[in-house]
Amino acid sequence: MVSRAAQIADVAVIGGGMVGATIGFNLALLGKDVVVLEAENQIGFHSTGRSAAVFSETYGGCVVRALSRASRQFFFEPPAGFVAHPLVTPRGELYVADSSTICRLDALAMEPDVAAVTRRLTAPETLALCPILKPDFVASGLFEPDASDIDVDGLHQGYLRALRAVGGRLVLNAQIEELRRSGNHWDVETTQGRWQAEVVVNAAGAWAGQIAELAGARRRGLQPCRRTAMLIEAPSEVTIHQWPFVIDAAETFYFKPDAGAILLSPADETPSDPCDASADEFDIAVAIDRFERATTMTVRRVRNRWAGLRTFVSDRAPLLGFDDQVPGFFWAAALGGYGIQTAPAVGELGAQLLVSGRFPEKFSNLSLTAEALAPGREGASPAKAALRWAPSVNCETG
Repeated sequence: MVSRAAQIADVAVIGGGMVGATIGFNLALLGKDVVVLEAENQIGFHSTGRSAAVFSETYGGCVVRALSRASRQFFFEPPAGFVAHPLVTPRGELYVADSSTICRLDALAMEPDVAAVTRRLTAPETLALCPILKPDFVASGLFEPDASDIDVDGLHQGYLRALRAVGGRLVLNAQIEELRRSGNHWDVETTQGRWQAEVVVNAAGAWAGQIAELAGARRRGLQPCRRTAMLIEAPSEVTIHQWPFVIDAAETFYFKPDAGAILLSPADETPSDPCDASADEFDIAVAIDRFERATTMTVRRVRNRWAGLRTFVSDRAPLLGFDDQVPGFFWAAALGGYGIQTAPAVGELGAQLLVSGRFPEKFSNLSLTAEALAPGREGASPAKAALRWAPSVNCETG
């Protein structure tokens, strides 16, 4: 390989998606010279641009929910000048249970942080919020009134503008070819040139395991999983824009209004290699079948379909912190399907951990710990596809 003169930075962030943009901005805000290296020719091409885009304080495990709570103020009261319009708009989130899954809803509702932001609904109250649900599908509901739609592009572009405003750099088409640790710095070879940085941040999403291997680090059990979504035609005889985001208690499907249509997903998690994911026809059929069994609607046309990758480790909490074996290698990965709603907290907390090594008190007050996010923790092992957001409950035996 022909040696090229290296450009210098304090930190090289690999990945220009939501996580890379947020942590890059926060590092630059703390005075670090930051370059964000994005492999694609446009930002948000993969998971960031394919999200269902809902802010919820009840979706995900306890660590994810805490990070979401820590992100709430940024979403609802963004810094002056960050965006020209609100980042969130009211939506509400409605968990629905039939008689076979009501115990899962009971368990979720009893989580103290969930109970604080939700209210339990009777079957008639649940049906009133989403009248296309079949009465025999609805035994009970759990409603989070403050859940909101997120302007994902507005959030992402806001962070990238802010990154540039404080001196950070973004380089597109910068595929990583080689990572070498040399003394107290990294040599980062990319298709757009060579960079030298004291710290490399692995914010590569579904490709985070591959980046780890290039750096000589363990993959930490990272498993990308495909998530399918589609837009279906809304019924012409009803008004849908006030419906909440609806998710069944077993998380086998969800749907919500979206630009005059209905966004529908089978909530699938099919293990996948890192790739430009596309929707599978079987998963489309499964989603439609589940939707039609739960509602009075018949799906006559799928307007659009797509898929994205959500990457997990076994405990479904993020990897955020320095690698315990490879010096100068910082993880910001395994955000699963929660990277958008937790982005403000992940970016701020990650930057603080990288620069000072201290866990800020504002996050400790939310029952978060560095140990729960540490890449070397016991839970950072191969992901199990069966482990989901809801509490592990056997509804047959209790």
